[in-house]
Amino acid sequence: MAGSRFCCLADLLHLNAAGFRSVGSIGVGRLRSGVRGSRPLVGDLKGLTWREGRCKSGGMEAAGVDSTGRPFKNAEEMWREEIGDAAKGIEDGKDWYRKGIEYWEGIEASVEGVLGGYGCLNGIDVKGSDAFLGTLLEERFGAENRRLVALDCGSGIGRVTKNLLLRHFAEVDLLEPVSHFIDAARESLTEGGTTDDGHKATNFFCTPLQEFTPEKGRYDVIWIQWCIGHLTDADFISFFKRAKSGLKPKGFFVVKENIAKSGFVLDKDDNSVTRSDFYFKQLFNKSGLHLLKTKDQKGMPGELFPVKMYALSTEKAGQRKP
Repeated sequence: MAGSRFCCLADLLHLNAAGFRSVGSIGVGRLRSGVRGSRPLVGDLKGLTWREGRCKSGGMEAAGVDSTGRPFKNAEEMWREEIGDAAKGIEDGKDWYRKGIEYWEGIEASVEGVLGGYGCLNGIDVKGSDAFLGTLLEERFGAENRRLVALDCGSGIGRVTKNLLLRHFAEVDLLEPVSHFIDAARESLTEGGTTDDGHKATNFFCTPLQEFTPEKGRYDVIWIQWCIGHLTDADFISFFKRAKSGLKPKGFFVVKENIAKSGFVLDKDDNSVTRSDFYFKQLFNKSGLHLLKTKDQKGMPGELFPVKMYALSTEKAGQRKP
């Protein structure tokens, strides 16, 4: 459903384990929030007051919180608890990623499933992405006679590829670690063959983002939506450093993600982290990326996390390679 009707939302309201009023979440190619479903509204827990992703006590603001309401002083403390201490050589993210995959293996391979019960937001999401992407393609490539190729990361069932990317790109490759999602995408996107203008989904990679290295110089755009929250900070940086080689000259990344108002929110159900805008920009900087443009997604219900789009390049403005 492409419109502004959110009648489905009332049915999804529930109280989570911390007693916060929240709604179902959205993730890999699907909406996701750090607290299994979204931004909690208002609640109290052990003297801490939660509002808009911030946890305050005695005037001091914690850097982050998990979906049980537990605050963390900083991201390093959270990651030490989740995956171990890298400084002591005991960091291990295997369980972290395994739990995330197990969660999504239990989700139905449908638009409603991958959007966490928010299938009614599909059209709004696609419309916002299309406006953002269209402007970028015009600015970067103009009237070049260029056969455009994209990579859809965290592609899920191919929702973004089908509704957005195939409008603009002659070829789209899909990357998704959940096998029944990528199988559904393959079936849906190869059934009809090419689009009327000859565009097609070409490759279907059932590989985790943190293990994937793209073919050198294949892509004009690498699109990463509602999936980067599953990566640890170290793997986030490592992924982008590897993925740079997959871009053609003038190519760029687009990251579309939920945004915490400050710090971060750790979802203990699906092992994902909703990061703040500042947190994202720190990681982009450490990855050697430069912001081309940002835009807020409009039209999302107020009880969900805000959603932001980032366009990123490997070179600073004015240093573009020919």
